Amino acid sequence: MRSANRRIFLGSSVASLGTGSYLFGQNGSPPKAPYQPKDAATEAILRRLGAELPAFQPQTLFLTWHRDPTTTMVVQWIGVRGETPDTTVFFTDDSRVTTRKDPLAAVDSKAKPTIVPWRSVLPQAKYFPMTDFLVYRAELTGLSPGTEHVFKIGKSSPTWRFRTMPRKATDSFSFISGGDCGVNLACLENNRLAARQNPMFAVIGGDLGYDNGRSPEVSLAFLRNYSTTMVDTEGRLVPLVVCIGNHEVNGGYGARDKATFFYPLFDGLFPETGYNTLDFGDYLSLVLLDTGHTSRVEGAQTDWLDRTLAARKDHPHTLVVNHVPAYPSHRNPLAVLGKDGKTVHGTGENQRKHWVPLFDKYRVPVVLEHHDHTFKRTKPLIGGMEHCNGVQYLGDGSWGRLRIPRKDDQLNVLMKTSDDYHISLHRLEGNARFHLAMDHTGKVMDMVQTGQRRAGLVAVGGS
Repeated sequence: MRSANRRIFLGSSVASLGTGSYLFGQNGSPPKAPYQPKDAATEAILRRLGAELPAFQPQTLFLTWHRDPTTTMVVQWIGVRGETPDTTVFFTDDSRVTTRKDPLAAVDSKAKPTIVPWRSVLPQAKYFPMTDFLVYRAELTGLSPGTEHVFKIGKSSPTWRFRTMPRKATDSFSFISGGDCGVNLACLENNRLAARQNPMFAVIGGDLGYDNGRSPEVSLAFLRNYSTTMVDTEGRLVPLVVCIGNHEVNGGYGARDKATFFYPLFDGLFPETGYNTLDFGDYLSLVLLDTGHTSRVEGAQTDWLDRTLAARKDHPHTLVVNHVPAYPSHRNPLAVLGKDGKTVHGTGENQRKHWVPLFDKYRVPVVLEHHDHTFKRTKPLIGGMEHCNGVQYLGDGSWGRLRIPRKDDQLNVLMKTSDDYHISLHRLEGNARFHLAMDHTGKVMDMVQTGQRRAGLVAVGGS
């Protein structure tokens, strides 16, 4: 028998998580699950009797992408088989919706009734590990770029809204990044702060809920929190893009199957490896890396990174996202001698050896790093030294977890550090990028602008 059950799904074991958070309802109380007809025949009888059917509102609903965000969107949630008789996802442009009724109903018109041009897709379903729940996933394709859309799940759900990314980077837009979230109150406050910025999407660079590949309760709690709080001021859902961290993996590092819950949720973007690229038209690429958790840093991933950056050297925005930092602000970056007499590598040493030369070679403007639970901004760097056209390393992951930055700077690379909870707001305007770090109150802690990428490769060395 599976270790989790319907009670866990409905959120009645909040206290057992021991995180001091309010995860699912008001004041720490779990929400009541509405009654749902178990099959289409029951639903039809209730409709004939005039019964008002409850709206289907999955508590773990979130959006993500597998392919070009200008024309696609992935709708995903975790549920129980039979909780709603129809899981079909209906979707259309927001401007075409003039009624909130049944998506197949006629629209009022002075001329003649017309049918709302809803399209539909039936989601795929697969088991969520260590539970009896299912991961439902529907990819919406052929969407209009830079357009608001609405969707429904079945015919009795409310409508939800989202935006596709623009076709070209002609208008400015913003997105949120951060990492090391957890399921505590600080994380929820930063979720709400992030949503108030009306970002086009959010990037979380690993360590989502801290399920450690062992706790479905924590994985579900993270999704519930994200689903209920990451809604912008216009009522639109904020899509989620992730890369893997050590707290997604049982043991921190290991085979792909050790990332028990991460890949069942995100294998659409990471079907075979822990790394991939998400390309937004021809203007933005997010290079999402695996810092050794299920894919080795050296070898195949480094070779892939070289090819990937070379293919995107002329894109105006190619940004890297990874978990363990090449330039940590809390942990020791230098190798030390262990008690057993063996050398213990410093944090980020492998990335500095294999990846940093590629970031320099292709002049990646920004690398978003996490894992250390602090805020940091490095100097612009090439070859580990300050350079006016260097690579900027930002972040270090304190969305919901904190540590104190170390006082010394062994590598002489850090420009600013802090022990505050923070998220980063990135604004792209043409070829320019502005990066604001905000604490959990919304106060701007830091701001930096990264300049244009030069055409072709940038020479390494000199200043």
